[in-house]
Amino acid sequence: MLRTALRCLMALSTIAAGALATLPSLARADAAHPVVALLPGVTDPFYFTMHRGAERAAKEENIQLLFQVPKAWNTTEQVPILKAFIARHPDVLLVSPVDKQQLIGPLKEAADAGIKVITVDTYIGDGHYQTGKGDADFPLSYIASDNLEGGRVAAHALAKAIGDNGTVYCENNKPGISSTDARAQGFLEEMKRHPGIKVLETQYNEDDANRAASHVAAVLARNPDLAGVFGANTFSGAGAAQGVKNAGKQGAVKVVVFDAVPGIDEQIRSGLVDIAIAQLPDQMGYYAVKFADDAIHGKTIPTYKGTGFVVLDKSNIDKPEIKQYIYSN
Repeated sequence: MLRTALRCLMALSTIAAGALATLPSLARADAAHPVVALLPGVTDPFYFTMHRGAERAAKEENIQLLFQVPKAWNTTEQVPILKAFIARHPDVLLVSPVDKQQLIGPLKEAADAGIKVITVDTYIGDGHYQTGKGDADFPLSYIASDNLEGGRVAAHALAKAIGDNGTVYCENNKPGISSTDARAQGFLEEMKRHPGIKVLETQYNEDDANRAASHVAAVLARNPDLAGVFGANTFSGAGAAQGVKNAGKQGAVKVVVFDAVPGIDEQIRSGLVDIAIAQLPDQMGYYAVKFADDAIHGKTIPTYKGTGFVVLDKSNIDKPEIKQYIYSN
């Protein structure tokens, strides 16, 4: 199942890589034809779902939407695409910064060029914008889930699943990413309220699901009593679930993942995953373009918009109203 998921993501990467090339090479903003650029973090169903929400809003507002997805979660991939977008000079840049510090400079270049900046899903600096303080307050708005609370909810769900007793750990991408840093922080904060649970050191996999699976094997070798693992993003969750399965511990080691990737319903039914925290990327993309349109027309927009999340498990995964929260490719 992990190999199938990774092949799917590789195919999406190929599609995404060509997305910008299919757009008009001379697309530039003017008063009659506003242009908004959407630059996500990496090839991922989460961001393709975000793009669909953005497309819906763009059609409603008659906005041309530029879109390209980096093939890997790092500045080496994202910054060149960012610079290409700056050269096209859209009215607004919607971006999911892959690093909250290293993207300050490149995004300031966009702002200095007269391009309005809105961050979506992740942020730069501390995420508090338009304060007049610091070097990262220039974006107009930040639209995302409350990731700190999402981490707390994941911890609470995992604690309940293991009977408030046992050993757990968080499998994460890498430090310096605002969204996953906050989820890990929320997870650790909530677990302090459960004295019967021991939390091991967080493992970082650089967005590599195979490495995450290897981490699970290594953690289990050192801690055979491992009771649960929290995967803080798509690749961390996929790798953690596969690692538990490879070890023959499915059901014994509870797996909580962040993000409702395609097929999560079957993974929950089969027991590969016990609980998934679904974000609302479609809404993020939709509100981002709506805010962009307001900003283009001189309207004041909120500096923060929270979009919430939904907890999926065996108790609700087959309910018709839950299907809408599963991401699509």
